[in-house]
Amino acid sequence: MTGPLAGLRVIEFAGIGPGPYACLLLAELGAEVIRIDRPKTGGLDTAVLNRSRPNIAVDLKNPAGIEAVLRLIDDADVVVEGLRPGVMERLGLGPDTCLERNPRLVYGRMTGWGQTGPMADRAGHDITYAALSGALHATGSADKPRNAVNLVADFGGGTLFLVMGILAALHERTVSGKGQIVDAAMVDGAASLMTMVYGMKADGLWQDQREANLLDGGTPFYDTYECADGKHVAVGALEPQFFAELMRGTGLEFDQYDIARWPQMRTALSETFRSKTRDEWTEIFDSTDACVAPVLSLEEAPSHPHNVARGIFAPYNGGQAPRAAPVFSRTPGLPPGEVHVAGQDTCAVLLAAGFTESDVDALLEQGAVTQT
Repeated sequence: MTGPLAGLRVIEFAGIGPGPYACLLLAELGAEVIRIDRPKTGGLDTAVLNRSRPNIAVDLKNPAGIEAVLRLIDDADVVVEGLRPGVMERLGLGPDTCLERNPRLVYGRMTGWGQTGPMADRAGHDITYAALSGALHATGSADKPRNAVNLVADFGGGTLFLVMGILAALHERTVSGKGQIVDAAMVDGAASLMTMVYGMKADGLWQDQREANLLDGGTPFYDTYECADGKHVAVGALEPQFFAELMRGTGLEFDQYDIARWPQMRTALSETFRSKTRDEWTEIFDSTDACVAPVLSLEEAPSHPHNVARGIFAPYNGGQAPRAAPVFSRTPGLPPGEVHVAGQDTCAVLLAAGFTESDVDALLEQGAVTQT
C-alpha cells in the first residue's frame, strides 16, 4: 500500500452518498478499507463511490454475521456508518459495544440531521439539509433558490467534515490513547461552509437575498456570460487590477464600483461576450489575470491542459474520473480502483483477517456471509 494513510484499517458499513465517498477518499489515500455490504443475488454494483476497496457481504441479522464483523472491528482503527440514529445499536454494532471491545476505535457516524435533535430520525437529502442551514437560500437566481447539485451538504458538509473529524480523532488518540465517536451531520457541515457569508451578513456586508451580493451574481464582474456558440465563460474579476484586465480584454470602459452603472456594465458585458465564441474568449484571456475561464462540460474538463498537467483525472471504466485530492510530495495516493461486486472479497478478507478456513466455511453454511 502507498499513500499517507497506509497502515490505517477502516471498516465501512454500506450506505449511499457522503459515507461511501469518505471511504473512497480514505482508501485512495492509502487506508485499508473493507466495505461490508448486504448479501445480494448477483450483478455488478457500478456505483462509482464504491470503488477502490474490497467488499464482503454479511447478513447483519444473523448473530454469526454480527460476531464476524465484531472480530474485524476488534483490529480496526476506524468504523464508518451512515444509517439512521439507533440502527447500529439495534444490530448490536453500536459505538458503545464496539468501543468496549476496542477502546482505541474511532467510530464515524454520517447522517443528515445528526445523532441528536428533534429532526434526528427524519429522512432528508442534500437539498433539505442545505435548506435548513441557510446555504440553499443563498444559492440560485434572484427569484428562486437552486441547489448546487449535491455538493453543498452531501459531499462538502458531509464527506469532508466526516473525514476531517476522523483524522482529528485519530490525531487526538495519539495523545490520549482513546478512541471516540465522530457525529458528522450534513446540516452542521453545510452551515459551517457558510461561515464567511454569515460573518459578512453580521458585518452588514451581505444582503439576505440572492443576486444582491459580491459573490452571488449580484455584481456584473462576478458572473457567467453566454458566448456566440451558446457556451459560457465565468468572470471573477473582483480586485481592481483583475477588473482592469477584464476591461482591457473586452475593450470596455467602466468604473468598477460605479454601482449606478452596473446595469449598463452587465448589458455591455453580455453583448460583448456574445460577439465571440467561448474558445475565442479563452484565447484572448489565456495569458492574463482577468480571472476569466471557460465553463467546461464534464466531457471537456478532463482534457484541459491544466487538469492534465496536474493529473486531476485518471482513466476509469472507459472514461475519466477525478483522483483523490490533495497531492502529497512523498506519499502519493492511489489511482481510481475498480468497483467490487457485493461479496466479491468475502473469503479473502476473512482469511486475511485471521479467520480459519473452517471458520469461513461455517459462516458460509450458516448464511452469515456470502461469497459472490
